[in-house]
Amino acid sequence: MAIEKVREHLKQWNRDKDIMEFETSSATVELAAQAAGVEPARIAKTLSFKDGEGAMLIVTAGDAKTDNVKFKNEFGFKASMLKPDEVLFYTGHAVGGVCPFGLQTDMPVYLDVSMKRFKTVFPAAGSGNSAIELTCEEMEQYSSSKKWVDVCKGWENDESGE
Repeated sequence: MAIEKVREHLKQWNRDKDIMEFETSSATVELAAQAAGVEPARIAKTLSFKDGEGAMLIVTAGDAKTDNVKFKNEFGFKASMLKPDEVLFYTGHAVGGVCPFGLQTDMPVYLDVSMKRFKTVFPAAGSGNSAIELTCEEMEQYSSSKKWVDVCKGWENDESGE
C-alpha cells in the first residue's frame, strides 16, 4: 500500500508516526482542508505532468493553478498532465493520495513558490485519507526536490502566512 511506502520513506527523519489518517476522504483540496482543519490554500497538492518519455511532479499550494506560460518558460515544453493510470504507474500513488514521497520511479520533483507564504503545509501521504504537516524546508528535504519554481497563478493575493 502506498501509505506504507511513504511511512517507510519518512522514517529516515523520524516523521513516519506524524502521518495523519482521517476517517473521511482527503482526496481533494477541499476535503483535505476540512479533514486537517486548515484553509484550502495550505493543502500542498502534487500535480503530475508528462516530462518527455517520463514524468515529473510539481507540488503547489492548494489555491494555485498552473500557469501555462510560466510552465513553458520554466521547462521548455507545454504542460500536459498525466492520466490517472499513468500517475499510479510513475508514482505508485493513486490520484487523491499523490505526494512526492516514497515514489515508485525516480522522477524530478519541483516545489512551487506558492507554498512559501505558509509556515507549514499539508501534503498527502500516499492515500486518499492521509496528510502530514511539514514546513517548506521539510518539503524540500523529504521530497529531494530539484528546485523551487514559479509556475502557478491565482494565489498571489493571499499573503496570510499562516
